[in-house]
Amino acid sequence: MGICLASTMFILLIREKTPVFAVLLTVATGVLVLLQLMEPVRIVAEFMMNLSKQVDLQAVYLDQILKIIGIAYLAEFAAQIAQDAGQGAMAKKIELTGKLSILLLALPILSYLIETVLTLLPTGFAL
Repeated sequence: MGICLASTMFILLIREKTPVFAVLLTVATGVLVLLQLMEPVRIVAEFMMNLSKQVDLQAVYLDQILKIIGIAYLAEFAAQIAQDAGQGAMAKKIELTGKLSILLLALPILSYLIETVLTLLPTGFAL
């Protein structure tokens, strides 16, 4: 957070005179923050892997969930960069692309959930 606050102050100072450098500094700060967050992300991924083993969740579904989380964060990051660069319309397109990508990756999980629910229902039960 400190890096982001310091970068924001610097960006505010240089934005009027050199807007291109302000955008580049925004991107560079974002990349630096993402690199700093790699270790916590690894810890969360390991926790989810251990949890999936405990509840006997197939690895394919965990991989899909981790991909979905990654796409959500990357799409948000890219959309914010586009918004900071004054490209609101492009930011919306990035968000839409991220949402559709998440939907596509979630289809096998949704199918698995529906199959599981159907096996739990009594025989002869119709939806």
